[in-house]
Amino acid sequence: MAAQCCCRKATGADAAPARPPPEPPPALDVASASSAQLFRLRHLQLGLELRPEARELAGCLVLELCALRPAPLALVLDAHPALRLHSVSFRRAPAVSDSPCSFAFPVPGLGPPLPAFADAPGGESTGCPLTFRLDPFTDYGSSLTVTLPPELQAHQPFQIILRYTSTDAPAIWWLDPELTYGNAKPFVFTQGHSVCNRSFFPCFDTPAVKCTYSAVVKAPLGVQVLMSATRSMYMEEEGVYHFHMEHPVPAYLIALVAGDLIPADIGPRSRVWAEPCLLPTATSKLSGVVEQWLSAAERLYGPYMWGRYDIVFLPPSFPIVAMENPCLTFIISSILESDEFLVIDVIHEVAHSWFGNAVTNATWEEMWLSEGLATYAQRRITTETYGAAFTCLETAFRLDALHRQMRLLGEDSPVSKLQVKLEPGVNPSHLMNLFTYEKGYCFVYYLSQLCGDPQRFDDFLRAYVEKYKFTSVVAQDLLDSFLSFFPELKEQSVDCRAGLEFERWLNATGPPLAEPDLSQGSSLTRPVEALFQLWTAEPLEQAAASASTIDISKWRTFQTALFLDRLLDGSPLPQGGSHSQPG
Repeated sequence: MAAQCCCRKATGADAAPARPPPEPPPALDVASASSAQLFRLRHLQLGLELRPEARELAGCLVLELCALRPAPLALVLDAHPALRLHSVSFRRAPAVSDSPCSFAFPVPGLGPPLPAFADAPGGESTGCPLTFRLDPFTDYGSSLTVTLPPELQAHQPFQIILRYTSTDAPAIWWLDPELTYGNAKPFVFTQGHSVCNRSFFPCFDTPAVKCTYSAVVKAPLGVQVLMSATRSMYMEEEGVYHFHMEHPVPAYLIALVAGDLIPADIGPRSRVWAEPCLLPTATSKLSGVVEQWLSAAERLYGPYMWGRYDIVFLPPSFPIVAMENPCLTFIISSILESDEFLVIDVIHEVAHSWFGNAVTNATWEEMWLSEGLATYAQRRITTETYGAAFTCLETAFRLDALHRQMRLLGEDSPVSKLQVKLEPGVNPSHLMNLFTYEKGYCFVYYLSQLCGDPQRFDDFLRAYVEKYKFTSVVAQDLLDSFLSFFPELKEQSVDCRAGLEFERWLNATGPPLAEPDLSQGSSLTRPVEALFQLWTAEPLEQAAASASTIDISKWRTFQTALFLDRLLDGSPLPQGGSHSQPG
């Protein structure tokens, strides 16, 4: 019987393992079916083969785990109906392993990649087969329950090996050559946020769990593969790419892209990747400036800890504008049409390197901890590099959009809370809205005003990142750290000020309790307001004549966008009356 298969133990495995310091269990996440609270995930390894003609990914996943309690009956992972599990097996692992497993890629049609372990006699690739089952969980995923061998010791390292194929996965976007700019080669990219990567590989698909990872990827000849990793290498003789992420990241930040991509350096630690026809434009718009943004962020929040900061431009089918995958920002190519939106969106993703990637919200119910802080940091960076007026203009544009969304949803909408209650079965992606960004930003801005000096608040955020980097946090961690850093504010009970209580900021519906002073942007917003007033004045003919005296040819993009948005938000054009002509 499979359950009685005798697995070889690594040298010294009979001895009781040294007990590591206790770690706090991951925060409960109703969007995850996993048993993450019962295990410590040390590392994961992926062997992946891209099969674009079949729109299929064949994978082998090796999870390196420790049980936090003795004799757990089962391991539960997040999965998806798009995954077809071929086998699941178990092997004991050495307490410390410096040699990752390798992978053999069989002929297509003969199954997923096979692992080989250097620490096993003969490099054996098989372990003890385990029984498993897939059960429904929600409409965005399944639960994968793996029965574990009996008498598994607490803190004893072991590995779970899962071989699978994935087709029609929400996380994996396959594009025919005709859907790329060059029409030359197939293209594929992954998008894991918020809960899609469970269809890429079985995992603890919760932001509360982080681990390092490595990957070996085989792709068709001539297709360039990139991943969100600190190290990468192409082994030409083997025809495979090797990747390694040395810092712990949550599952949703493991990302892959492959296609007709070529690079160009734009700074000492940055390059852009794009299809050949797009590369000159991307390079000309970003050369030199990304390093300025990184340096400004470092002056504010401490050293950039991810090594490289590269950017890859994706085809227009990319479902969002940009994604902050560590070391490799994904961004939609169409944004190259607007210099200002390109600047803001890339700087926002740069800010995520500290807020979101290094320090992550532990649950999707508190996404503002990533997006609100990243938006605040983005605006501090733009103020340092482009001045306060530009930052205030962009902020005014975004806050207008926030109030527009508020009018559509109503002030009592539960999704307008910063601490949103995620009901079981609801996709966390539905909580991604302007409140997460802009109401979160307003709260962070309010905290900065309490201490009276933006530079002192920058110092606090630097200390906060240093304390919590590579971990996941809840709102109370941020607020407790804030009050500890500013004991004089704690003595003043600023968290309980009537009408501005921290708890109310987090749990009240409706607009922000306070908004930033944007008067420093008046030189850019005043002409917008003046033109808006003329366009909406009566009589229209006289107003139009006055409006023609305002020169908009030198307006910034955000000025034009702000004007058009306010025009659309205003009263509709008159129906009938003196401006109507008979048919």
